Amino acid sequence: MKILNGFSFNMVTTFPVVVRAEEISLAKAREIATGGLESTVGHADTAAVYGQQLGVVVPAVRSTIALQKGEVALIGSYRGPRMPEGARELPAGATIQWLLVTVS
Repeated sequence: MKILNGFSFNMVTTFPVVVRAEEISLAKAREIATGGLESTVGHADTAAVYGQQLGVVVPAVRSTIALQKGEVALIGSYRGPRMPEGARELPAGATIQWLLVTVS
């Protein structure tokens, strides 16, 4: 499963598709992460914060993302003030909203 920090229809390879997003708990995101994730998180600071939240290493990997029909991705959606450069933890008042996105 891929881990992303956002979603765009540019990531979908074929149409028509139905995209379903479901919010999940941090505990569920951690459970998914222990099964292994392919990182497509392009910024080192964001990847470090995701790793700190999930309890696994999330490498920063800048790549072109292609989601196939039937694929599920874990998305961390940052909510809060702009993260300071070099941040390795969430700033005060910030959260990560964890989502499972299914392309079908």
